[in-house]
This record gives sequence, structure tokens and C-alpha cells, in this order.
Amino acid sequence: MPLPNIQVERDSHGRLVVIAENGERFAPVTPVRAFPIAAPDEGLSLVSADGHEIAWIDNLAELPAAARELIAAELASREFVPEIARIHAVSSFACPSIWQVETDRGACELVLKGEEDIRRLSPTRLLIADGHGIQFLIRDLGRLDRQSRKLLDRFL
Repeated sequence: MPLPNIQVERDSHGRLVVIAENGERFAPVTPVRAFPIAAPDEGLSLVSADGHEIAWIDNLAELPAAARELIAAELASREFVPEIARIHAVSSFACPSIWQVETDRGACELVLKGEEDIRRLSPTRLLIADGHGIQFLIRDLGRLDRQSRKLLDRFL
């Protein structure tokens, strides 16, 4: 699919605006990832306020730098999926349990209500939903340290 000939900017209210090839302006526009975990930079849809797709982007890297930065900033402000780097401790091996973890955004505590809140996305990737609705990602089980894997194995 050819790259859409669009311009991306912010309006005076800070909303994302897309200007189509024919000069038509769409505001506000929301970028939506097709595969936010598995392929975050591939398959993005730019959606208008009424829910219609304005443009499809096969790969974010194909966009000019300015448009890519605006869309990436908008996505970052909407998405919050901390990545777990280490599990320091768990309060109990029965659920609910409180986990002390280190993420890419710092140390935090999550509440695991049940083992079913740990979803395997691939053989090496997990998504953990905490009791407050926050999704935590373990991108690669093999990159976790031994203690973290040992704690996690008790719940898998």
C-alpha cells in the first residue's frame, strides 16, 4: 500500500490534525495501533473524531520525521503499558497477591487478583493486568533475572 500523502500537525488546542492531499482538514485525529504489543510501529490507523479511518500507515518509520514524532508523541500520551524488568517480591503465592516490581518507568507495586490475569501473548511475552486495570508487559521472559523467573513460575 502506498504511503498516504498527508500532513500532520497540532492545532492551537494541542490536538492532532491531519491535512489530506486534497487540502481537507481532520481534527482531532487519533492514531490507533493495529498490534500495539507485537508490532507497535507497524499498522497504524489515523481515525477521525467520528470513528472513520482517514489514513493507514504500514510502518511508522516510513513517515517524515516531523509527522512520525507527532504521531509517536500522541500514542505515548494515550498508551500506558509499563514493561516489567524485574520482580523483587510477591506477598503470597496465592491470589490476590501484591507484587513489588521494577519497570521501565520505575519501581511500583501491582495487585494480581488471579492467575488468569497473566496472559501469554507468545512463548516469551506476557501481559499482566493488575487490580487497578493497568496492563504490565514482560517483553521477553529470557531477559528476566533468575529470581524474577522463579517468582513468576509459581503463577504460570
